[in-house]
Amino acid sequence: MSRDRGSVVVLVAALLTLGALLAIGIGYLGRAADDRARAQTAADAAALAAADALALGRTSAGAAAAAGRIARANGGVLLTCVCGGGTAEVTVAVGPARAAARAEIALNGAKGAFFP
Repeated sequence: MSRDRGSVVVLVAALLTLGALLAIGIGYLGRAADDRARAQTAADAAALAAADALALGRTSAGAAAAAGRIARANGGVLLTCVCGGGTAEVTVAVGPARAAARAEIALNGAKGAFFP
């Protein structure tokens, strides 16, 4: 009978260890998903900031600087910014996650979704 109790203790310990490892794995997956969402938010905001700077007549360097400020304000790091011709394309990293975004401005009174 005492040998059976010892086997149950080992089994319970193994199950608790497995449960703890699964919980840690789920935590890492949740963190990765959160980083990805934050990176996409930062990239979207940075692209819009760069496009806004271009619309205000700033240079590509000025647009990239605006994108960098907004990326940092959103917890990210601006990796790339290609700005010019009314288009801003950026890549932002938050932790190990990366995201890209693109924003355009309407030039010369061009009609778009928000401009009838």
